[in-house]
Amino acid sequence: MSMWSRGMLPVVVIGLLFSWLALDQGVALANEHATTKPDPVPVKPDPASPKSWEKLRHSTSRSQASKATALHKLPVTIIGRDGAPMELVSAGEFTMGSEHGDDDEQPIHRVFLDSFYLDTFEVTNGRFAKFVEAIQSEPPWGFADQETPVAHAEKPVRWVNWLEATGYCLWAGKRLPTEAEWEKAARGTEGRTYPWGNDLPTAAHAVFGLKEGADTVAPIGNRDLGRSAYGIHDLAGNLYEWVADWYDETFYTTQPTVNPRGPVEGTVKVQRGGSYINGPYRLRSTFRTKSDPTEHDAHVGFRCAQDAPAQP
Repeated sequence: MSMWSRGMLPVVVIGLLFSWLALDQGVALANEHATTKPDPVPVKPDPASPKSWEKLRHSTSRSQASKATALHKLPVTIIGRDGAPMELVSAGEFTMGSEHGDDDEQPIHRVFLDSFYLDTFEVTNGRFAKFVEAIQSEPPWGFADQETPVAHAEKPVRWVNWLEATGYCLWAGKRLPTEAEWEKAARGTEGRTYPWGNDLPTAAHAVFGLKEGADTVAPIGNRDLGRSAYGIHDLAGNLYEWVADWYDETFYTTQPTVNPRGPVEGTVKVQRGGSYINGPYRLRSTFRTKSDPTEHDAHVGFRCAQDAPAQP
């Protein structure tokens, strides 16, 4: 039995993926520096010349306006390397946690996140099949009959553990979202209970409350009323989603307030969003659960994130 079918990507593949991603980012950074002109050195105005001061004032105003405009130039939607659309989640603060949930959702706290992109949809069977083919690996559980990636290409991939999800994201030039990023993408800056708002879910909002079975997992993007404020689909229901963070029940009591990355170590990884067999309580955007990163589960999928380009 291969390491993949036992629930682990080969170590050499993970190493190659990390090396490839680091090299790619290095090249992109070098290109950015090579094509970016340095800011001009400001000229000190002549104190005796009012026109000189006026010229500086107009120049400064234009510079500030140019920078303000640049901050809004990030496209709302991009296409990732794997061909999947991604939505922009703009930089800023949001409220994380809930007083109406479990103990591990407390205390409520404010968190600042830099801009990032998140997949509009969960990764599908069809896209994951291309990853399996590209790295010449054996397919994961429930995927070996060749029917799933063809007949159900638009359904989200499941039976994928955290290591395999991480491998896919790296292969696509992306990464798993942090827990904080996932929650902001789901509830926005308004502190929504669910991605669409505070109303209880219906069948038009999310896939939930169903019996076990492959047919109950819905294709991506068929619950438009359930979209988040950023236009992201299926953040509640259908499948739980892996995120990058280790789970710690008390992490919110010590969590950094700027771009938190989760505990530095742990034994289980966080999952978010609820699945097709869950009720409204677990579909809440603040609900947290966890699982062993090598565990395969019929109720768990994932989506990828990507850093937004640095703004001037």
